[in-house]
Amino acid sequence: MGGARGGKGRGATSGRRARDEEVVAVTGPMTAEAAGAPCWLSLAARDLDTAQRFYGAVLGWTFRPASLGEAYAVGERDGVPVAGIAAVAAELAVPVAWTVFFAVDDADAAVARIRERGGTVGVGPVAYPPRGRAALATDPEGAAFGVWEGRLVSRWHVGERQAPAWLELHTRDAFAAAVFYGGVLRWAEADPGCCDVSYEEERVVLRREGQAVARLDSGPVESASPRPQLRPRWLVRFRVPDLAASKAAVVEHGGSLVPGGEWGGVHRPEDDDTDRRVVVRDPDGALFTLEVEDAGEG
Repeated sequence: MGGARGGKGRGATSGRRARDEEVVAVTGPMTAEAAGAPCWLSLAARDLDTAQRFYGAVLGWTFRPASLGEAYAVGERDGVPVAGIAAVAAELAVPVAWTVFFAVDDADAAVARIRERGGTVGVGPVAYPPRGRAALATDPEGAAFGVWEGRLVSRWHVGERQAPAWLELHTRDAFAAAVFYGGVLRWAEADPGCCDVSYEEERVVLRREGQAVARLDSGPVESASPRPQLRPRWLVRFRVPDLAASKAAVVEHGGSLVPGGEWGGVHRPEDDDTDRRVVVRDPDGALFTLEVEDAGEG
Protein backbone atom coordinates (compact mmCIF):
# COMPACT_ATOMS: atom_id res chain seq x y z
CA MET A 1 0.00 0.00 0.00
CA GLY A 2 2.89 2.36 0.65
CA GLY A 3 3.02 4.38 3.84
CA ALA A 4 0.37 2.96 6.16
CA ARG A 5 1.02 3.81 9.75
CA GLY A 6 -0.64 4.89 12.98
CA GLY A 7 -3.37 3.22 15.05
CA LYS A 8 -5.73 0.56 13.75
CA GLY A 9 -9.35 1.41 13.05
CA ARG A 10 -11.60 4.06 14.50
CA GLY A 11 -11.04 3.25 18.17
CA ALA A 12 -7.31 3.98 18.12
CA THR A 13 -7.50 7.08 15.96
CA SER A 14 -8.05 9.96 18.36
CA GLY A 15 -4.77 9.81 20.27
CA ARG A 16 -2.71 9.46 17.11
CA ARG A 17 -4.59 12.27 15.39
CA ALA A 18 -4.10 14.63 18.33
CA ARG A 19 -0.33 14.04 18.20
CA ASP A 20 -0.16 14.52 14.44
CA GLU A 21 -2.31 17.63 14.33
CA GLU A 22 0.09 19.39 16.68
CA VAL A 23 2.37 19.48 13.63
CA VAL A 24 -0.10 20.72 10.99
CA ALA A 25 -3.81 21.36 10.94
CA VAL A 26 -6.03 19.93 8.23
CA THR A 27 -9.38 21.33 7.16
CA GLY A 28 -12.14 18.82 6.38
CA PRO A 29 -12.93 15.27 7.46
CA MET A 30 -10.13 12.77 7.84
CA THR A 31 -11.31 10.48 5.06
CA ALA A 32 -9.18 7.51 6.08
CA GLU A 33 -10.68 7.06 9.52
CA ALA A 34 -13.85 5.21 8.48
CA ALA A 35 -14.24 1.66 7.18
CA GLY A 36 -15.68 1.80 3.67
CA ALA A 37 -14.18 5.21 2.87
CA PRO A 38 -11.17 5.93 0.64
CA CYS A 39 -8.09 5.62 2.83
CA TRP A 40 -5.02 6.01 0.59
CA LEU A 41 -3.64 6.61 -2.89
CA SER A 42 -0.68 4.61 -4.09
CA LEU A 43 1.40 4.60 -7.27
CA ALA A 44 2.80 1.25 -8.36
CA ALA A 45 6.07 2.42 -9.92
CA ARG A 46 9.10 0.82 -11.51
CA ASP A 47 11.76 2.97 -9.88
CA LEU A 48 11.30 4.92 -6.67
CA ASP A 49 13.94 7.59 -7.28
CA THR A 50 12.65 8.37 -10.77
CA ALA A 51 9.06 8.66 -9.54
CA GLN A 52 10.06 10.90 -6.64
CA ARG A 53 11.95 13.28 -8.91
CA PHE A 54 9.01 13.54 -11.30
CA TYR A 55 6.24 14.00 -8.74
CA GLY A 56 8.35 16.28 -6.58
CA ALA A 57 8.91 18.60 -9.54
CA VAL A 58 5.36 18.47 -10.90
CA LEU A 59 3.35 18.54 -7.67
CA GLY A 60 5.77 20.16 -5.26
CA TRP A 61 5.77 17.14 -2.96
CA THR A 62 8.45 16.27 -0.47
CA PHE A 63 9.06 12.64 0.45
CA ARG A 64 9.83 10.63 3.53
CA PRO A 65 10.55 6.92 3.88
CA ALA A 66 7.46 4.81 4.45
CA SER A 67 7.21 2.21 7.18
CA LEU A 68 6.75 -0.70 4.75
CA GLY A 69 10.32 -0.88 3.50
CA GLU A 70 12.92 0.61 1.18
CA ALA A 71 10.69 0.31 -1.89
CA TYR A 72 8.08 2.67 -0.40
CA ALA A 73 7.86 6.43 0.14
CA VAL A 74 5.17 8.87 1.25
CA GLY A 75 4.60 12.06 -0.72
CA GLU A 76 3.62 15.05 1.40
CA ARG A 77 2.40 18.54 0.64
CA ASP A 78 3.00 21.14 3.33
CA GLY A 79 3.61 18.32 5.79
CA VAL A 80 0.33 16.52 5.02
CA PRO A 81 0.44 13.01 3.47
CA VAL A 82 -1.06 12.93 -0.04
CA ALA A 83 -0.05 9.60 -1.57
CA GLY A 84 2.37 6.72 -1.50
CA ILE A 85 4.82 5.56 -4.13
CA ALA A 86 5.77 1.89 -4.17
CA ALA A 87 8.38 0.44 -6.52
CA VAL A 88 6.49 -2.83 -6.80
CA ALA A 89 5.11 -2.86 -10.36
CA ALA A 90 7.58 -5.50 -11.53
CA GLU A 91 7.42 -7.58 -8.34
CA LEU A 92 3.61 -7.77 -8.32
CA ALA A 93 3.32 -7.88 -12.14
CA VAL A 94 0.89 -4.96 -12.13
CA PRO A 95 0.72 -1.94 -14.45
CA VAL A 96 2.35 1.34 -13.49
CA ALA A 97 -0.76 3.16 -12.31
CA TRP A 98 -2.40 5.10 -9.51
CA THR A 99 -4.71 3.06 -7.28
CA VAL A 100 -7.24 4.19 -4.69
CA PHE A 101 -7.52 2.03 -1.57
CA PHE A 102 -10.60 1.71 0.61
CA ALA A 103 -10.48 0.88 4.32
CA VAL A 104 -12.06 -2.41 5.37
CA ASP A 105 -12.33 -4.21 8.70
CA ASP A 106 -11.54 -7.63 7.23
CA ALA A 107 -9.63 -8.03 3.96
CA ASP A 108 -10.61 -11.68 3.54
CA ALA A 109 -14.30 -10.87 3.87
CA ALA A 110 -13.95 -7.91 1.49
CA VAL A 111 -12.22 -10.10 -1.10
CA ALA A 112 -15.02 -12.65 -0.80
CA ARG A 113 -17.60 -9.91 -1.37
CA ILE A 114 -15.68 -8.68 -4.43
CA ARG A 115 -15.81 -12.13 -6.00
CA GLU A 116 -19.44 -12.71 -5.03
CA ARG A 117 -20.43 -9.49 -6.81
CA GLY A 118 -18.59 -10.18 -10.06
CA GLY A 119 -15.27 -8.45 -9.40
CA THR A 120 -11.83 -9.98 -9.86
CA VAL A 121 -9.08 -10.17 -7.25
CA GLY A 122 -5.65 -9.86 -8.85
CA VAL A 123 -3.33 -9.70 -5.84
CA GLY A 124 -3.77 -10.65 -2.21
CA PRO A 125 -4.66 -10.20 0.44
CA VAL A 126 -0.94 -9.62 1.01
CA ALA A 127 0.33 -9.18 4.57
CA TYR A 128 2.47 -6.19 5.55
CA PRO A 129 3.17 -7.18 9.17
CA PRO A 130 2.58 -5.72 11.62
CA ARG A 131 0.76 -2.91 9.84
CA GLY A 132 -1.99 -4.55 7.81
CA ARG A 133 -3.08 -6.44 4.71
CA ALA A 134 -3.93 -5.28 1.21
CA ALA A 135 -5.58 -6.67 -1.91
CA LEU A 136 -5.80 -5.37 -5.46
CA ALA A 137 -8.95 -5.99 -7.48
CA THR A 138 -11.03 -4.86 -10.42
CA ASP A 139 -14.74 -4.16 -10.42
CA PRO A 140 -17.07 -5.89 -12.92
CA GLU A 141 -16.33 -3.22 -15.55
CA GLY A 142 -12.56 -3.53 -15.12
CA ALA A 143 -11.69 -0.48 -12.98
CA ALA A 144 -8.84 -1.25 -10.58
CA PHE A 145 -8.97 -0.47 -6.85
CA GLY A 146 -7.56 -1.77 -3.60
CA VAL A 147 -8.75 -2.65 -0.11
CA TRP A 148 -6.70 -2.17 3.06
CA GLU A 149 -7.17 -3.73 6.48
CA GLY A 150 -5.00 -2.29 9.23
CA ARG A 151 -3.29 0.84 10.41
CA LEU A 152 -4.24 4.01 8.57
CA VAL A 153 -2.38 7.11 7.48
CA SER A 154 -3.41 9.91 9.78
CA ARG A 155 -4.37 13.36 8.45
CA TRP A 156 -4.97 11.94 4.95
CA HIS A 157 -7.99 13.25 3.09
CA VAL A 158 -9.41 13.66 -0.40
CA GLY A 159 -12.34 15.67 -1.64
CA GLU A 160 -13.32 19.07 -2.89
CA ARG A 161 -12.16 22.55 -1.96
CA GLN A 162 -9.14 22.27 0.33
CA ALA A 163 -8.28 18.62 -0.22
CA PRO A 164 -5.09 17.98 -2.23
CA ALA A 165 -6.71 15.28 -4.39
CA TRP A 166 -10.04 14.19 -5.82
CA LEU A 167 -11.27 10.71 -6.83
CA GLU A 168 -13.73 9.89 -9.58
CA LEU A 169 -14.85 6.57 -11.06
CA HIS A 170 -15.50 6.56 -14.80
CA THR A 171 -17.78 3.65 -15.56
CA ARG A 172 -20.59 2.59 -17.87
CA ASP A 173 -23.31 2.73 -15.23
CA ALA A 174 -22.68 4.69 -12.04
CA PHE A 175 -25.74 3.24 -10.34
CA ALA A 176 -24.67 -0.36 -11.00
CA ALA A 177 -21.18 0.56 -9.79
CA ALA A 178 -22.64 2.02 -6.59
CA VAL A 179 -24.42 -1.27 -5.95
CA PHE A 180 -21.13 -3.16 -6.39
CA TYR A 181 -18.95 -0.86 -4.27
CA GLY A 182 -21.70 -0.34 -1.72
CA GLY A 183 -21.96 -4.10 -1.24
CA VAL A 184 -18.20 -4.69 -1.14
CA LEU A 185 -17.48 -1.76 1.18
CA ARG A 186 -20.75 -2.02 3.12
CA TRP A 187 -21.68 1.62 2.66
CA ALA A 188 -25.27 0.97 3.72
CA GLU A 189 -24.25 -1.16 6.71
CA ALA A 190 -21.25 0.75 8.01
CA ASP A 191 -21.12 3.10 10.97
CA PRO A 192 -23.11 6.33 10.51
CA GLY A 193 -19.79 8.22 10.50
CA CYS A 194 -18.54 6.45 7.39
CA CYS A 195 -20.19 7.52 4.17
CA ASP A 196 -23.43 8.81 2.73
CA VAL A 197 -24.35 8.01 -0.85
CA SER A 198 -26.52 10.32 -2.94
CA TYR A 199 -27.72 10.16 -6.55
CA GLU A 200 -27.31 13.46 -8.37
CA GLU A 201 -27.82 14.04 -12.11
CA GLU A 202 -26.77 10.56 -13.26
CA ARG A 203 -23.86 10.61 -10.85
CA VAL A 204 -23.33 8.97 -7.49
CA VAL A 205 -21.61 11.10 -4.85
CA LEU A 206 -19.89 9.62 -1.81
CA ARG A 207 -19.81 11.94 1.19
CA ARG A 208 -18.23 11.86 4.61
CA GLU A 209 -19.36 14.32 7.29
CA GLY A 210 -21.34 16.08 4.57
CA GLN A 211 -18.37 16.68 2.28
CA ALA A 212 -17.91 14.93 -1.07
CA VAL A 213 -14.89 12.60 -1.09
CA ALA A 214 -15.50 10.77 -4.39
CA ARG A 215 -17.88 10.55 -7.31
CA LEU A 216 -19.05 7.71 -9.55
CA ASP A 217 -19.78 8.99 -13.04
CA SER A 218 -21.51 7.25 -15.97
CA GLY A 219 -19.97 7.70 -19.38
CA PRO A 220 -18.96 6.13 -22.71
CA VAL A 221 -16.26 3.74 -21.47
CA GLU A 222 -14.80 0.80 -23.40
CA SER A 223 -13.04 -1.95 -21.45
CA ALA A 224 -10.92 -2.99 -24.45
CA SER A 225 -10.09 0.52 -25.68
CA PRO A 226 -6.44 1.10 -26.63
CA ARG A 227 -6.75 4.53 -25.00
CA PRO A 228 -6.58 4.31 -21.20
CA GLN A 229 -8.81 7.37 -20.76
CA LEU A 230 -11.68 5.50 -22.37
CA ARG A 231 -11.41 2.46 -20.12
CA PRO A 232 -13.34 2.13 -16.85
CA ARG A 233 -11.05 3.54 -14.18
CA TRP A 234 -10.68 5.41 -10.95
CA LEU A 235 -9.12 8.69 -12.01
CA VAL A 236 -7.08 10.83 -9.65
CA ARG A 237 -6.85 14.61 -9.77
CA PHE A 238 -4.02 16.31 -7.93
CA ARG A 239 -4.41 20.02 -7.24
CA VAL A 240 -1.62 22.47 -7.93
CA PRO A 241 -1.29 26.24 -7.37
CA ASP A 242 0.17 26.97 -10.82
CA LEU A 243 -1.15 24.77 -13.62
CA ALA A 244 1.14 26.22 -16.30
CA ALA A 245 4.25 25.60 -14.19
CA SER A 246 3.19 22.04 -13.42
CA LYS A 247 2.48 21.31 -17.09
CA ALA A 248 5.95 22.56 -18.00
CA ALA A 249 7.49 20.40 -15.28
CA VAL A 250 5.67 17.32 -16.64
CA VAL A 251 7.37 17.69 -20.02
CA GLU A 252 10.72 18.76 -18.58
CA HIS A 253 10.90 15.66 -16.39
CA GLY A 254 9.99 13.08 -18.99
CA GLY A 255 6.20 12.96 -18.83
CA SER A 256 3.67 14.04 -21.44
CA LEU A 257 0.44 15.97 -21.80
CA VAL A 258 -2.43 13.75 -22.95
CA PRO A 259 -4.98 15.23 -25.39
CA GLY A 260 -8.67 14.44 -25.26
CA GLY A 261 -9.50 15.28 -21.65
CA GLU A 262 -10.47 12.84 -18.94
CA TRP A 263 -12.92 10.98 -21.19
CA GLY A 264 -10.45 10.38 -24.01
CA GLY A 265 -11.88 12.73 -26.60
CA VAL A 266 -15.55 11.94 -26.00
CA HIS A 267 -16.87 15.42 -25.30
CA ARG A 268 -18.05 16.21 -21.79
CA PRO A 269 -18.81 19.74 -20.52
CA GLU A 270 -16.02 19.53 -17.95
CA ASP A 271 -13.48 18.89 -20.72
CA ASP A 272 -14.06 22.44 -21.98
CA ASP A 273 -12.39 23.80 -18.87
CA THR A 274 -8.85 23.35 -20.16
CA ASP A 275 -7.66 26.34 -18.16
CA ARG A 276 -8.39 24.43 -14.96
CA ARG A 277 -7.27 20.87 -15.61
CA VAL A 278 -5.21 18.70 -17.91
CA VAL A 279 -4.58 14.95 -18.19
CA VAL A 280 -0.92 13.96 -18.03
CA ARG A 281 1.18 10.80 -18.12
CA ASP A 282 4.25 10.23 -15.97
CA PRO A 283 7.48 8.84 -17.51
CA ASP A 284 6.34 5.24 -16.92
CA GLY A 285 2.83 5.78 -18.28
CA ALA A 286 0.68 6.35 -15.19
CA LEU A 287 -2.25 8.67 -15.96
CA PHE A 288 -3.48 11.39 -13.64
CA THR A 289 -5.04 14.83 -13.87
CA LEU A 290 -3.61 18.16 -12.81
CA GLU A 291 -6.22 20.61 -11.55
CA VAL A 292 -5.58 24.19 -10.56
CA GLU A 293 -6.63 25.19 -7.07
CA ASP A 294 -9.48 27.59 -6.54
CA ALA A 295 -8.57 30.98 -5.17
CA GLY A 296 -8.10 30.72 -1.44
CA GLU A 297 -7.38 26.98 -1.46
CA GLY A 298 -4.16 25.56 -0.23
